[in-house]
Amino acid sequence: MRLFVALDIEPEIRNRIAQFMDGVREFAPDTRWVAAESLHVTLKFIGERPPEKLEDLKRALAGVRGQPAEITFSGTGFFPTPKAARVFWIGIQAGPELASLAGAVDSATSALGIESEKRAFAPHLTLARTGSGRLQRMSSDRVNSSFRRLQEKLSAMPAPAFGTMTPREFSLYESKLSPRGAVYTKLVSFPLET
Repeated sequence: MRLFVALDIEPEIRNRIAQFMDGVREFAPDTRWVAAESLHVTLKFIGERPPEKLEDLKRALAGVRGQPAEITFSGTGFFPTPKAARVFWIGIQAGPELASLAGAVDSATSALGIESEKRAFAPHLTLARTGSGRLQRMSSDRVNSSFRRLQEKLSAMPAPAFGTMTPREFSLYESKLSPRGAVYTKLVSFPLET
C-alpha cells in the first residue's frame, strides 16, 4: 500500500484554487496538472507499506497530539528554482502548530521504522509538475522552459489569495497510481486537540 498523511482542504478554498488553475492551465500545457479534488496538504509521505502493517500505523497516528493551525493559501512559486522549474505550487502560511503536527507525525511513523524526514517541513500545495512525475535530480541551473509562459502570465498578475482555514483533523490516505494519475482514498481520520 502506498500511503501518506495529509490535511484536507475546505471546499470553498479548493473551488477558488480550481478556478485559478482553470484560468492558467493553458499557459503550461506540457505539464501534468493535479486534479482539484486531489489537492491536500501533505504532512508526511510514507510510501509503500505492507497491508499487514496498516493497523500498527493507525495506532501510532492515533497517538499523535497536535493543535489546530490557521492555514492561509496564497502566492505561487516554482521548485527548485524558477529557471529550472519542475513543480508549480501555491504557498502555505501557518503558525508553528502546523510544523509541530508534521513533526509529531514524523516521530510517530519513524518509531515504526519509516524513514524520518531529513529536511525541515516546508508546506506547499503542488498544482503541476513537469516530466514523469518522479522528481529526478536536476541541476538548479539547468533551464526548463515548461513553465516559462505561465511565469510570464503570473508576473503580470497580483499574487493570488485563496483563503484561510483551520483544520480540525488529519488523515491517512492510500494512493493508487493509474494511467490518469493517482487516486487517493481516505482510510482514517484523527482529531486535533481543540
